[in-house]
Amino acid sequence: MWPYFILFLVPAYLAFREQAESELPSLSGQTQNQSLGWWIAGITIALMVGLRHEVGGDWNNYERNFFNAAYGGVLDALTGDDPGYRLLEWLAIELDLGIHFVNLCGAFIFASGLVVFCRNLPRPWLALTVAVPYLVIVVGMGYARQGIALGCLMIGLVALNNYRVRAFVAWALLAGLFHKSAVLVLPMAALAASHNRWLTILWVGVVAVSAYFFLLESAVEQLRAGYLEASYQSEGALVRLTMNAIPALIFLAKYKEFSQSYVNGRLWGAMALMAILLLGAFFVVESSTAVDRIALYLLPLQLVVFAAAPVALKQSAEATAQRTGGAFRNVSTYTTLYYGFALVVWLVFATHSYAWV
Repeated sequence: MWPYFILFLVPAYLAFREQAESELPSLSGQTQNQSLGWWIAGITIALMVGLRHEVGGDWNNYERNFFNAAYGGVLDALTGDDPGYRLLEWLAIELDLGIHFVNLCGAFIFASGLVVFCRNLPRPWLALTVAVPYLVIVVGMGYARQGIALGCLMIGLVALNNYRVRAFVAWALLAGLFHKSAVLVLPMAALAASHNRWLTILWVGVVAVSAYFFLLESAVEQLRAGYLEASYQSEGALVRLTMNAIPALIFLAKYKEFSQSYVNGRLWGAMALMAILLLGAFFVVESSTAVDRIALYLLPLQLVVFAAAPVALKQSAEATAQRTGGAFRNVSTYTTLYYGFALVVWLVFATHSYAWV
């Protein structure tokens, strides 16, 4: 288990340093050193995720699909499900590089998106600390295609947070080439529009419908039979949905503070509402797996809320600290302890953690 703990503890240590340095004036050369640190972090995550061997609950399925891809050609890859991922498989087969090449390429896309996303938050190292236990270890190392899609979407969300709707749509469509379900997030572009809202809703709607027919429609029946009719259940889905709902409630409770400090309130408010609705859907929908997989695309909400909280809630935290003798003075500390506890519990008690250890 020690590689996972190191992967968590290093950004956690840097998050504590980040918290201490936030009160100090900028130092000469600090930006250059931070850039080097992020390069190292991104490459480390990409190598660890990409060069894993027999790690992850779906490893055997991905390996079997890779061997089956050897019987097809480039046309089969481009016309099949998730053509972006299938094209990586075809390239690996042509170059005789094996499934590790596919994983490594995907891991660099995932890690790049994660680094870009974290670096655009008020507490970047704290955001990476939050990401490690589930987004990196479980999703990045377990759900290869959705991990790549999330990497693309995180870059798109940075653009959308800055009201760059077209850039977000482009990244979301690219994400859909690696996992078709990613096109479900396209309507968020319309929700986050700041001007020409009805025109934005119109053209985003056209793009979303087109993407549905080109990427998702052919798989709807298969997904319905596989998830809903079979009533697939995911162990720990309720816990994971709750981990999305907690920051969602924090964001909505302090909507004004978060919106003023950093984030596009309309965008992340919509994602917060979706997180709460998905938690409710867990008790209604027969297949918890279907709800759980959709909720993966809301994971960036956790990074945004907990990385922005030390800034957004600074005054509230200081007021609370005065009333409670300083018990809640450091939001970063409690966030790190919370996610450290989540990592330990998952590695020790999760039903399928053996596939990672």
